Amino acid sequence: MSKAPSTNATRLLKAAEVPFTEHLYRYEDKGGTAVSARELGVPEHAVIKTLVFEDDAKRPFLILMHGDREVSVKELARQIGARSVQPCRPEIADKHSGYQVGGTSPFGTKKAMPLYAEATIFDLERIWINGGAKGFLVGLDPSVLKTLLKAEPVRVALA
Repeated sequence: MSKAPSTNATRLLKAAEVPFTEHLYRYEDKGGTAVSARELGVPEHAVIKTLVFEDDAKRPFLILMHGDREVSVKELARQIGARSVQPCRPEIADKHSGYQVGGTSPFGTKKAMPLYAEATIFDLERIWINGGAKGFLVGLDPSVLKTLLKAEPVRVALA
């Protein structure tokens, strides 16, 4: 396959001297983490999706979730002190993150936003997360989410 792209995410990781691996795969529209996990031969639970949400005041934030789990919006709102939360529409998410939906990375976003991560992500030895382009994941230690991005752990996963 072709060479991995240089993105805001990979430039930030390199500048911060974070060790990571680059993984290209054949992107399938609406395929989600099941496709990337299958293509890379890794557990879908270790493929982390980056979701752009907004609270009831339309303030954007990121939530990181296991590929095989969904976010409890009710529990997420409760844990972050909002009346309600919802995913941003794709065009709004793109505007906030600077990435296209399907290629959203928590690293190197256009706008600085609060970042929440499902707490059990930090129990994993290694995660695969979007590197800033469709069909491109980076593999790294999940502790980077706390040290570099100051991710706040929450427990909001639905089985």
